[in-house]
Amino acid sequence: MASNDDEDLTIPRAAMNKMIKEILPTIRVANDSRELILNCCTEFIHLISSEANEICNQQTKKTISPEHVLQALDKLGFGDFRQAAQEVVEDCKQVAAKRRRQSTRLEHLGIPEEELLRQQQELFAKAREEQAQAEQAQWQMMQQQQFAAQMAQAQQAPGGPNSSNVDDDEY
Repeated sequence: MASNDDEDLTIPRAAMNKMIKEILPTIRVANDSRELILNCCTEFIHLISSEANEICNQQTKKTISPEHVLQALDKLGFGDFRQAAQEVVEDCKQVAAKRRRQSTRLEHLGIPEEELLRQQQELFAKAREEQAQAEQAQWQMMQQQQFAAQMAQAQQAPGGPNSSNVDDDEY
């Protein structure tokens, strides 16, 4: 029986269920079978990664490379999976290269970095100016509201501008 630490190191059940559904869309798979498949996959991953780690250590490397995994497949008798694994490695390399190309898109715009920096500074200055104008308009609106509130309060207070005062008759 696996310990709690080993149970934490499994493929997520949702991911496993998705894989099963994609591979076998018309077949129902019992929960016991799903659990067995999950345990077999986890054990396979542990076996391959342990062997790849040993190969890596024998070569005095600190990082397991795809070549170490491919060698582990061969050494453990899973050479039939080598071609499919190599294709996955190539796909991963292409995705990584595409990401690198996308991250360096700025370099390929044909605009010097100094010009891009100048444009950025202009945009920042424009944004600061717009923000200052918005704050000024908001402040003016608050002032108008306060003045209107004071006028309304003065009109309602006794002795306000519309109240009758005895002194007015003396003119």
